[in-house]
Amino acid sequence: MLFAYTIPLNAVAFQKVQTPLSGQTIRFDIQQRSTGLYANIWLNGTMKVAGVLCQDRTWLVREAYFGFPGDFTFVDTQGTSDPEYSALGTRYLLVYQEGQNV
Repeated sequence: MLFAYTIPLNAVAFQKVQTPLSGQTIRFDIQQRSTGLYANIWLNGTMKVAGVLCQDRTWLVREAYFGFPGDFTFVDTQGTSDPEYSALGTRYLLVYQEGQNV
């Protein structure tokens, strides 16, 4: 997989991150729970995806009808483990691929 952009994250259990991508404003609410790492994804101020489980190399949006200009996935840079908050931004990267769902 080739990725266009890595979204900067911090190693904290709950965070909100906003970034401009492909002319759109994207916001992530990322939260660590006992059952895994979860994300809400917003497009231009409207929540489009809620409570999606974040897994290694699994697309988060998956469907073009949500209106995103691409898709997002977490990548484990040291193996194939699902992400957890203490290594966000280092071992676990959130990456964006433009045109993935278009």
